[in-house]
Amino acid sequence: MQDVAGKVAVITGAASGIGRGMAESFCDAGMKVVLSDIEEEALAKTTETLRKTGADVHAVIADVSKHEQIEALADQTLKKFGAVHVLCNNAGIGTISRSTWETTLDDWEWIIGVNLMGVVYGIRTFIPIMLGQDADAHIVNTASLAGLTAGADNAPYAVTKFGVVALSEYLYLELQRAGSRIGVSVLCPGFVDTNILDSERHRPAELPDASPRPTGPVWDLMWDWFAGQLKAGLSPRSVGDQVLSAIREGRFYILTHPDWNNMVEQRLSNILEGRNPMMVPPPGAESLLEKLNQLAG
Repeated sequence: MQDVAGKVAVITGAASGIGRGMAESFCDAGMKVVLSDIEEEALAKTTETLRKTGADVHAVIADVSKHEQIEALADQTLKKFGAVHVLCNNAGIGTISRSTWETTLDDWEWIIGVNLMGVVYGIRTFIPIMLGQDADAHIVNTASLAGLTAGADNAPYAVTKFGVVALSEYLYLELQRAGSRIGVSVLCPGFVDTNILDSERHRPAELPDASPRPTGPVWDLMWDWFAGQLKAGLSPRSVGDQVLSAIREGRFYILTHPDWNNMVEQRLSNILEGRNPMMVPPPGAESLLEKLNQLAG
């Protein structure tokens, strides 16, 4: 999908973070963009900022965990622009996780509903529209490097991201077999400067039972390190630029952090060699491990 100027893109989770980065990249490329998010005030500010640059954007409030709201998003997109050529199923949350057996059912339902079912709903709603257009189109599903590697914590988040990777791979093959003109990419970023650690601001009232937050010096050290890594991570706009390049190139895997590739290789090697799972620390974790050893010592 080389020529994106004038094409219509829909981005969920577009008010901030990676979604906003995608929107900025797409707008600068001359695309028309429907910005969708659950956070009304932030969405309004982002929409206003982009419009001041001359971008043709439209805002739609939507909770991706509600299928009917994704259908309404599609309806409003067609009413506004008459077509949709790019869909970025990007909205996502993170929950504070203890062990898998201590994570509350409300947390499981919330994170699966947003991170995985939100992508399912987007696919089910928008792909029939794209197929009916008989034009070049593209789907981008936001997963994570947590969907390609084995980590030491936050299993619920990883479960959803592994699911998005698998869903995207199957979707790509299905669309290829169907002879469609729809491309697929899966975005697997590492640390990006977003506010995902503040996902609790979006917790739905019907799922109030949050998992108990871990306490103690080890947890505090890990939390501070993780927050610092996010703050020092890639800018959302740089990720948006990588996504746009992948759409133009028809590239499936979007790995934003090449220095993390050894973590993926280690997991695949363990599988092929029959070894048990092991955690491979991400780049930059040496100082954290040293401090943790000191605490344990």
